Amino acid sequence: MEASAGLVAGSHNRNELVVIRRDGDPALKQSQHLTGQICQICGDDVGLNADGELFVACNECAFPICRTCYEYERREGNQACPQCKTRFKRLKGCARVAGDEEEDDIDDVENEFNFEGRMRGNMQQSLAAEGMLHGPANYGLGYDPDLPQAIHPFQNNVPLLTNGQMVDDIPPDQHALVPSYMGAGGGGGGKRIHPLPFTDPNLPVQPRSMDPSKDLAAYGYGSVAWKERMESWKQKQEKLQMMKNEKGGKDLDYDGDGPDIPLMDEGRQPLSRKLPVPSSQINPYRMIIIIRLVVLGFFFHYRITHPVNDAFALWLISVICEIWFGISWILDQFPKWLPIERETYLDRLSLRYEKEGQPSQLSSVDIFVSTVDPLKEPPLVTANTVLSILAVDYPVDKVSCYVSDDGAAMLTFEALSETSEFAKKWVPFCKKFSIEPRAPEFYFAQKIDYLQDKVQASFVKERRAMKREYEEFKVRINALVAKAQKVPEEGWTMQDGTPWPGNNVRDHPGMIQVFLGQSGGHDTDGNELPRLVYVSREKRPGFNHHKKAGAMNALVRVSAVLTNAPYLLNLDCDHYINNSKALREAMCFLMDPLLGKRVCYVQFPQRFDGIDRHDRYANRNTVFFDINMKGLDGIQGPIYVGTGCVFTRQALYGIDAPKAKKPPTRTCNCLPKWLCCGCCCSGRRKKKTKSKNKLESKKKSLSSKKGELLALPALEGIEEGIEGIESESLIPQHKLEKKFGQSPVFVASTLLEDGGTLKSTSPASLLKEAIHVISCGYEDKTEWGKEVGWIYGSVTEDILTGFKMHCHGWRSIYCIPPRPAFKGSAPINLSDRLHQVLRWALGSIEIFLSQHCPIWYGYGGGLKWLERLSYINATIYPWTSIPLLAYCTLPAVCLLTGKFITPELSNVASLWFLSLFICIFATSILEMRWSGVGIDEWWRNEQFWVIGGVSAHLFAVFQGLLKVLAGVDTNFTVTSKAGEDEEFSELYAFKWTTLLIPPTTLLIINLIGVVAGISNAINNGYDSWGPLFGKLFFAFWVIVHLYPFLKGLLGRQNRTPTIIIVWSILLASIFSLLWVRIDPFLAKSDGPVLEECGLDCN
Repeated sequence: MEASAGLVAGSHNRNELVVIRRDGDPALKQSQHLTGQICQICGDDVGLNADGELFVACNECAFPICRTCYEYERREGNQACPQCKTRFKRLKGCARVAGDEEEDDIDDVENEFNFEGRMRGNMQQSLAAEGMLHGPANYGLGYDPDLPQAIHPFQNNVPLLTNGQMVDDIPPDQHALVPSYMGAGGGGGGKRIHPLPFTDPNLPVQPRSMDPSKDLAAYGYGSVAWKERMESWKQKQEKLQMMKNEKGGKDLDYDGDGPDIPLMDEGRQPLSRKLPVPSSQINPYRMIIIIRLVVLGFFFHYRITHPVNDAFALWLISVICEIWFGISWILDQFPKWLPIERETYLDRLSLRYEKEGQPSQLSSVDIFVSTVDPLKEPPLVTANTVLSILAVDYPVDKVSCYVSDDGAAMLTFEALSETSEFAKKWVPFCKKFSIEPRAPEFYFAQKIDYLQDKVQASFVKERRAMKREYEEFKVRINALVAKAQKVPEEGWTMQDGTPWPGNNVRDHPGMIQVFLGQSGGHDTDGNELPRLVYVSREKRPGFNHHKKAGAMNALVRVSAVLTNAPYLLNLDCDHYINNSKALREAMCFLMDPLLGKRVCYVQFPQRFDGIDRHDRYANRNTVFFDINMKGLDGIQGPIYVGTGCVFTRQALYGIDAPKAKKPPTRTCNCLPKWLCCGCCCSGRRKKKTKSKNKLESKKKSLSSKKGELLALPALEGIEEGIEGIESESLIPQHKLEKKFGQSPVFVASTLLEDGGTLKSTSPASLLKEAIHVISCGYEDKTEWGKEVGWIYGSVTEDILTGFKMHCHGWRSIYCIPPRPAFKGSAPINLSDRLHQVLRWALGSIEIFLSQHCPIWYGYGGGLKWLERLSYINATIYPWTSIPLLAYCTLPAVCLLTGKFITPELSNVASLWFLSLFICIFATSILEMRWSGVGIDEWWRNEQFWVIGGVSAHLFAVFQGLLKVLAGVDTNFTVTSKAGEDEEFSELYAFKWTTLLIPPTTLLIINLIGVVAGISNAINNGYDSWGPLFGKLFFAFWVIVHLYPFLKGLLGRQNRTPTIIIVWSILLASIFSLLWVRIDPFLAKSDGPVLEECGLDCN
């Protein structure tokens, strides 16, 4: 789409469409037309059959295999499809092989008894295989017999067996003859790793002389070494096949943890592999978990069977809290039972999908950036994120960036316009010198030697010039921000005098502006830039717009209409691409022929800039991202955390993951009919499923060829096109519209499983449909937010969306590249951090109280039970705040009353207590050992677990109950991003909030309790010090965990805010009066209680 089309604003419901600042007629440039499918064995095009149609080797699953690989597997392999294990049938034009049955449906007499071709193929195999097995793997464009000979001219330079190297004293022209027709240029262009038959027997072969004094085996000619290697290769393949059959033939669930597939071509090897934690680290960790579980059982047995009669209430509360803590530990611990790491191979990805001299076959990616309030999310931060996207190391025609402005702010629009102009200078600079990161603010702020590894003499000069350009760009952006502080009474107007359509934030039409498109989107060097599209969905009073989840769903639809990439990456506006190869890292999983078929998304860890060295409030959250997420990756995959995630578009459409086919069962024909009725019924069911599979394969062959565009006559003819597809997929049109909405363009795009845009549709009609799909009433009476797209019902739509995908049988991948893929800014002051945690906890409460609660939702689907435990833990953890608050209050109560939660310990009881403490510490130490997390990061996480638990989580529980039960909604507060002033300036900023009341109260009462307990021990003598130590340890445990919170209250340079001083004095006075009422200094008598008898003795 042209960038000069101008801002398109309109409302589908009101039948309005306005184009502002239109300089020319918009036009939609067609995407590149890629022909055919890719062979999943050798990586070449599948090609056509004898009738000119797409070659399909397997009629059961339509697994993409080229004709050469098909014939080789039938002649030398196991004669079965690699995916469904069905035996290959003889196709027209192919010679018979041993084991072929009579096939009446193939009329191919001339090839049926092609013994000459088979003998010639066997002879050529004995000659050519040796050179391929002993020579290095060749990459590039292989010989394709379907192409004209003019493209692949035959060269008389026959490749030598020794690759041109001298064998002893024999010159190259006397080497043994090993004929090979691998392609143009001799042996340099071949890519096949199996023998190829001669395509033309009439081509002359140039004989060469051999030294008669040497044995033929010295040249490899007539040697049996290649036979031994072929036999070894076959044995490995058979062993691998047996292992897969033992697992039920689950080829689609291949995760790379099996034995390495003995492939000889690096371009055919897996694009990633698992790296399990070494057994020396993981086995002791698992053993200590089991031991801790046993010790925990004996500990609870003792606690329950030994009540404290004189402090029964304290004992009962403590036992209930400890049981809840034990359950929470189990839910958190066991999903970490199978931690793994992953390694990607970017070079193999390039070898497979980026062949020299051919267009890149990497899949397209639509990147979503969401923003709401430009005053809380600075436009300069959003601009850096967009610039890092436009400069990503990925084919430019495969990248499209969509920026969602849910606040309809003209400031964001103008800042994006400035960003698109600066990108024309920034992107070529990044790609010319391969700089990292490609967000200019963070690149120029690096305190490193920027001359390292830079060899071009012009780098210093161009870097200085680019830094000046960026400073000028910052001045322009900051000027826009300053201008936006005061809104004119009549509202904002655009440069041509047209009123800004989004002046009313709650009532405005949908807006789309293409800043960088296929025309008009070129940098200063004349190279094409990725697409950059501004989107602001329509908002009207009386509609529920579903906040961020609704904005993301609008981007899914508008991107499907305009570009329809098969994969989506979503980023927050403050998360820039720190590793320019991040998309390639994700494609190593999503485009892997075996692993990628069941992957719904690839999640990257969140890394942050601008956090102080001590990370006082655990903003890095390394325990979660480096321990919990690695554990989940070994089960069914990590949960979706809201940003830095690459999705498969089809998974967002609410469909089930592809299921692995079970191997066919064998029945005996000699059994009586009354014993075979069940088998016959199952056979009929299998025939029905096979017919469905055939229909699905036809649908794929018609509508989802690799990158092929769906040719539809015009927009008004899309309905007919959909009906044509319906006849193959058996999905009525009204069901598609009920699920996806009333846009025929979008419905048609959902049928293109491998992406691609609609063909023969005019740009004007596409713009109209794009405005249609972002209208406020489009989702009414559809499954958007229920089964399709981001799921509604929680402010943390990320957890719910990922949970639904896992329930559909998909798996996710956790990718941790050596260089962090994305980095963002975190709220580093205490108030903003607590509000962020409050929003996360509130979302978990909403999920817990909804129908999607993982405790009772999703059974019978594809969710694994350990994965379910992790989701249960992610939804119930805020409820831990209630027992945690009670447990942190107990030390102060014990010190003030002189009671304790445990009776006097015996030797056996002391052993259980000591064993439990040792197991807790051992588990943590071993966890840090295999994960690489430092002890300081682990300790900060433990401290903030208590701080957040007694403040944000507690308020989230009550707010969630009010919202779900009473209908009282709470406003969503956007977290303020990092400031631009002094480094770590916001760390000391203090903002009063009610979230600070509970932890402040806990600090004060525990400090008072410590003073009271020590005073009481001094007053009562030596015998009181023994029981006091347990109570003091309990109280100090609470105070130490709340220490970062105490530092946050003190503020910068120990200046305590006045309100905290007043609050502390008030609470101290209250507890002082309570202290006087308790009167702990009164001596306690152990003698009999004297009472008046009522008689007057006088």
